[in-house]
Amino acid sequence: MSFDPANLWMWVLLACAAAYLTKIIGYLVPAAWLQHRLVTQISGVLTVALLAALVAMNTFSADEGVTVDARLGALGAAAIALVLRAPFIVVVLVGALAAAGLRLLGVP
Repeated sequence: MSFDPANLWMWVLLACAAAYLTKIIGYLVPAAWLQHRLVTQISGVLTVALLAALVAMNTFSADEGVTVDARLGALGAAAIALVLRAPFIVVVLVGALAAAGLRLLGVP
């Protein structure tokens, strides 16, 4: 498979145009639609669901499929820090230190 810079730039420009058009279309939605109770509830739940899916994919995914490794321990340690109402930077540091510690102990 050969690399064609012109083809790559075409896709980059197409993605930019799609993102710009999506933003423009967003401005055309009437404000009354966005302030509807159901829309605000769905958008709040959807945001949490997308973030949870992102965390799950980054925690359990690998080249060969689903895996359990030090990232799961890091997620657990960060979740405990969140439950204890630690500041966000502390949650991140606890997760990073947990992953580092588990990898030091030989967990892949």
